[in-house]
Amino acid sequence: MTRLNLTMMCLLLLFSGCISGEQEKVTLSGELMQWHKITLTVPGPETAEYDKTNPFLDYRLEATFTTGDFSISIPGFYAADGNSAETSAAEGNQWQVRFRPPFAGKWTYTVQFLEGKNIAVSVNPDYGKPVGPNGTSGSFEVSASDKTGNDFRSKGRLEYNGSRYLRFAGNGEWWIKNGADSPENFLAYAGFDQTYRYGEQSVEREGEANPKAHIHQYEPHVKDWKEGDPVWQGDKGKGIIGAVNYLASKGINSQYMLTMNIIGDGKDVWPYSDHNERYRFDCSKLDQWEMVFDHMQKLGIMLHFVLQETENECLLDMGHTEVQRKLYLRELAARFGHHLAVTWNLGEENGPADWSPIGQTEPQKRDMASYLRKVNPYPSFIVLHTHADDGKQDAYLTPLLGFENLDGASMQIGNPFRINQRIKTWIDRSSATSHPWVVCLDELGPHWQGIMPDSHDPGHDTVRNHALWGALMAGAGGAEWYFGYRYPHNDLELEDFRSRDLWWDQTAVATRFFMEHLPFTGMEGMNHLLEGSQGYCFARPGEIYAVYLNQPTGNERINLSEAKEFSVSWFDPREGGEWVEGTIKKVTGPGKVLIGMPGQDVSGDWVAILR
Repeated sequence: MTRLNLTMMCLLLLFSGCISGEQEKVTLSGELMQWHKITLTVPGPETAEYDKTNPFLDYRLEATFTTGDFSISIPGFYAADGNSAETSAAEGNQWQVRFRPPFAGKWTYTVQFLEGKNIAVSVNPDYGKPVGPNGTSGSFEVSASDKTGNDFRSKGRLEYNGSRYLRFAGNGEWWIKNGADSPENFLAYAGFDQTYRYGEQSVEREGEANPKAHIHQYEPHVKDWKEGDPVWQGDKGKGIIGAVNYLASKGINSQYMLTMNIIGDGKDVWPYSDHNERYRFDCSKLDQWEMVFDHMQKLGIMLHFVLQETENECLLDMGHTEVQRKLYLRELAARFGHHLAVTWNLGEENGPADWSPIGQTEPQKRDMASYLRKVNPYPSFIVLHTHADDGKQDAYLTPLLGFENLDGASMQIGNPFRINQRIKTWIDRSSATSHPWVVCLDELGPHWQGIMPDSHDPGHDTVRNHALWGALMAGAGGAEWYFGYRYPHNDLELEDFRSRDLWWDQTAVATRFFMEHLPFTGMEGMNHLLEGSQGYCFARPGEIYAVYLNQPTGNERINLSEAKEFSVSWFDPREGGEWVEGTIKKVTGPGKVLIGMPGQDVSGDWVAILR
């Protein structure tokens, strides 16, 4: 008997009633491996998305998983017929819990299933009436993962750890984000159920999605779909899955996406069973999202969930965290919190804007972050996206410094020439507290320009010099790249990610340079050490200095405080490739020393490394 057949027999025995009580009514599916998704399917009341007793609000399913001294309680959700991505079902008696075991070994689980008015968001542990298989328990064995490469299942959960960078809990590998910030309405995809652009507004407004235009189909990326990749309901999904394949092939490891843009710029993404609904969710649409998210995690792409935008941050509960907002956060956490690499962004451009004095207050932001941390049992990386101007950043971020439930700043910076300084400012300010932030560049300006298509800006010199390298040389945890709205394949109406193919090559060069050649977690932005240039310095004094120069002149000096000898070599940030020897091969401190020039074509930007 082959190992595969033996494994399948063991799984069949496990699922067919080897466990006591009413366990035969509960099933496990998925690969029983560390970091892999395991789904517990629980039969419950026959109901529907639209039933008088709200299946999302008036029932609470949780499963507690235990191994040794470790225990974790995972919220469940109503899953209609259990196969709604294919059937588009809104009715059924299937409920599910999604779990990713952080350890191999024997696990046990116990189901809690209760009914009661608003029980899903109740804080009373003694409230509710038992339903169906409440109290059912069982056990299963988890083996080590067999995945390799970029698949997050080979690395473990990507977590905030109190430093400037995220790190995988499984293999300890550090991570730098190289993501797509556009389209923000990534999930406005025609292949998803009940997805369309809402409203009858006939006038196209600059910076908003064209109400007369189609939502995303990603037709140019159908050719990037591969045999064996996910699809649903025949051949739906090939466009968005192909787009994800293309991004992964270019080294992109994160995608920014609004999960709700009702009354926002796009008006085409919501998780609810109807655009005007706030208490019920679309089971089939969310299961289709899940198929895409699973594929993204397999390819090593983080899910950057942006939970609201500036136009709708007070849509739920007037900005408070009451029933509507709690239910929204609970449903997203139950369905998607299990994924191994997730950024939970409290909101795009969060806080009152010039055009509207209405926005979430500091206490409301704290309440939202705290509830999200509570309802999602997995380690949650929680950030807040900023307005572009310094004044609003200072006003809204400063009161949140040191707040234990906010792990980072998601920076929008309108002027590319200020990116290095602004990133460094918030790294330094947060590092002075007990809860340092991971600070990322998640939108660059001007807002109408961003990253232009290759056809309009093939060199991308300004954004490479000051946005890409400016952010990383300040110590940013990474960056995502926004497409301005005045160019083809703009932020809200992008169909072809290849419109920035040359740009993705440059971002991959920079990210690989940091990951492969620098001990970046121990380095800091130290521009004050550099003289004779407007470049950037990123250093670990006494060990290594990286100096980025927009245009080397030979007059650049670096101030070394150590009586040590350092070798000097050069790297091309436009094309990558092999290291290049310079006109000066060694320097000795202490004092201000010339670093020379790269020993070949010196046009454009270069990076000098002193080791």
